[in-house]
Amino acid sequence: MSSDAVSPTAHYTGHVWLRNGLSHEALGTIEGQAMFAAAEPLMLARRLTREPTLEQYLLARHLVIDELLEEEIESGRVGQVIEIAAGMSPRGWRFTERYPDLVYAETDLPAMAERKRRALEAIGDRPAGHRVAELDALRDDGPASLAAVAAELDPERGLGVITEGLLSYLPDDAMLGLWRRIAGAIERFDDGRYVFDLGVGALGRDLRARAFRVALGAFVRGQVHEHFPDDEDAIEALHDAGFADARIVRPDERHPSQIARLGSAGPG
Repeated sequence: MSSDAVSPTAHYTGHVWLRNGLSHEALGTIEGQAMFAAAEPLMLARRLTREPTLEQYLLARHLVIDELLEEEIESGRVGQVIEIAAGMSPRGWRFTERYPDLVYAETDLPAMAERKRRALEAIGDRPAGHRVAELDALRDDGPASLAAVAAELDPERGLGVITEGLLSYLPDDAMLGLWRRIAGAIERFDDGRYVFDLGVGALGRDLRARAFRVALGAFVRGQVHEHFPDDEDAIEALHDAGFADARIVRPDERHPSQIARLGSAGPG
């Protein structure tokens, strides 16, 4: 599928972060409000049957990625971050507010990167290390590749790479290629970590869950993929891609009560 097919969900997730108090108003969009409203009938059905909603899943994913990144920064292992396909994520804004010396490169395709720049300008003065760059996650080399963005950073400071919500929209070969590029980029730094999620399997496999995946695929004009139902297969694939160590972290085991509260009580 085309790289630019995944950008519509940036608006949906952006609205989820905003309505749950995790984002800045400048990072919310009208498109996000409309997409959220369109999905609400299906999510209401899941709430009534006490099944996890997409909003709860997204919040669990986002907060645990934040927590893992925070651990790496506090430990000194990471002093620079590249977030691939950042969309309207508030993470760069929140982390550079908390860590002004952090270098944080938010990356996306040209149209979304420009929209993110305008949103950050609306927020106001940003720390010097907070930047936006164009990046095509499927490109091996060239000016908009991961290698080009990483080349602008200091190899003597640890690098953290984040992909959130991207891998579900990539077929296996494209995802494995991205993993190889990320492992290769991290190699030139003194230390490195890659934090990511592996899909929407937390919503379950019943008829309603499958229906939502179909609807999500329609948003992005392509199939929504679920990679590696077995944890060991995922870890083996990461090793094959060039990562020395890998572990699985389950969001619902870390903050189940907080996620349920956020996902059901956020403002509209």
